[in-house]
Amino acid sequence: MPVLGLRAIAKPQNGVGAFILQCKRLDFHYCDWAGSSRGMNAFIKSSLPAFAKRNPAIEISVSPRPNQHPVIIGHYINGRQKAICVRNLTNEGVRAKAELLRDASGEKNRRVTKPVSSLNESVRGIWSPLHGARIKI
Repeated sequence: MPVLGLRAIAKPQNGVGAFILQCKRLDFHYCDWAGSSRGMNAFIKSSLPAFAKRNPAIEISVSPRPNQHPVIIGHYINGRQKAICVRNLTNEGVRAKAELLRDASGEKNRRVTKPVSSLNESVRGIWSPLHGARIKI
């Protein structure tokens, strides 16, 4: 009888093998009339084409929203949305917020209790300065 091995199915992890950008769409809403949209209007006219060319995987939509503050809404592949109000920001401030939404994962913000998270527990256990200390005489 032949010996058959167990079939192991690899768990998909983002960044292992291929990176999948989590942001799928960015919506830019602005007002032509309001002064709080001045930075957003400058960003749309001057920096948005270059931003879109650098990020071809992201769908970008621009729509006017009269009498409202400017907003950037990010849509993610996990179904969540994040919105950032960019009122009274400059062109560079709007670009920074757009990059922040592009780089976000779409997950809720949560407190980090451990600085490193891993799927596999450590074989060696928790490190302590008392372990393996050598005393020189």
